[in-house]
Amino acid sequence: MSADETQEVPGSAGASLRVDKWLWYARVTKSRSLAQKLATSGHIRINKDKISSSSKSVKVGDVLTIGLERKVLVLKVAALGKRRGPYEEARKLYEDLSPPPPPKQAAPPPPPGQREAGAGRPTKRDRRKLDAFRSEN
Repeated sequence: MSADETQEVPGSAGASLRVDKWLWYARVTKSRSLAQKLATSGHIRINKDKISSSSKSVKVGDVLTIGLERKVLVLKVAALGKRRGPYEEARKLYEDLSPPPPPKQAAPPPPPGQREAGAGRPTKRDRRKLDAFRSEN
């Protein structure tokens, strides 16, 4: 093992893992190189401290705040992991503390004579109503 891949036994005191490897193991990112870019771009905080290096270590109990494109993840490290396994295994590496997404507001109904956006092709009945509406005006 090289120096950057040093990994202590998870049960021992002071066990730690590079943040980019942990993000990859926990399936937050699709590849380790994307995890490195995320860490170096300044979008990750470990226990409220902004990091700028992918070589920073995470330990069990640390809280990671990760700013992604459309959401913010708040993850508490529950385990370090030894490999990038299936989703069920990766899900055991963290506890999700993220706030729930805001409720979606219902779109107002379309004005009379107009269809909802994305409703697809009009039916024969809708077409007759549209023709009748147009002939009235």
